[in-house]
Amino acid sequence: MNPSLPKRESIPSRRQFLRRSSAAFALQPAKATAPQPDERSALKSWRIWDGHCHMFNFDGETPEEKMDSMLRLADRMGIERLCVYLGYPANFYPTPEQLRGQNDQVLRAVNHSHGRAFGYVFVSPMHLQASLDELNRCVRDGPMIGVKFEFDTPRLASSPELDPIVARAGELRAVIMHHTWIKTTGNQVGESTPADLSQLARRHPSVTIICAHTGGNWEIGLGSIRGVKNLFCDLSGSDPTAGLTEMVVREVGPERVMYGSDVGGRSFASQLGKVMGAHVSDSVRRLILGGNLRRLLQPIFEAKGMRL
Repeated sequence: MNPSLPKRESIPSRRQFLRRSSAAFALQPAKATAPQPDERSALKSWRIWDGHCHMFNFDGETPEEKMDSMLRLADRMGIERLCVYLGYPANFYPTPEQLRGQNDQVLRAVNHSHGRAFGYVFVSPMHLQASLDELNRCVRDGPMIGVKFEFDTPRLASSPELDPIVARAGELRAVIMHHTWIKTTGNQVGESTPADLSQLARRHPSVTIICAHTGGNWEIGLGSIRGVKNLFCDLSGSDPTAGLTEMVVREVGPERVMYGSDVGGRSFASQLGKVMGAHVSDSVRRLILGGNLRRLLQPIFEAKGMRL
């Protein structure tokens, strides 16, 4: 038996679990009412940190208004902190000017969050110098704590053209989040898979890299991630399929798995359902919901003199 998984008798009954954790609100249909104050308090006790948030599809015209909308919904699900990247409208093939503009939107939103949100700088290997400049502006000289790669034709994550950006991120102790997906019909041009990202992670073993969505098709993606110790699994984005969290924990260990929602592409609740409804121990659930992300962010928080 894998020691990271609980013994069968430690798994609560459905009634016990829903009463203790309020997971019903992550699993009920859309017509369900919002959690009541005591239920929100139960969710807050988990100290949930959402590692994967976007600004698009939220109400509001300005970054500040969109952040207010995001926090209102996060509060309904007891989410304590948010990691935010990409501005709006979403532009996955940006010019240097658009990179800076989207990062400016995130900076405004983060500054408006009163410490609730942390920003990741959007970069592109298609614009190397502009990306390095943005890293220095937003991370070295600004409040951001991470780096976000999306997909940029035709540069996959395995491309050596990412190396200078990743190396600089490592110097700044920034965490990297890189989009990955595995489409049955074929990926978009420049859209990386976990196998592509594993090549990058192996070239930079001291840099913390998070595999966004664990490839979407997580059963295949895990095969590429398993043996790369500085590569971590993000649960966001895919449908809340039963067994996903249990399999990821079993294959890579509970210390390398993190909750993320992918809002506003998905919802906080549907993605929390993957973790709150999983047959894992409460200690493992706490690692996934925030403990692992806090541990990975500790070095850059210390470097910046920030408090977790």
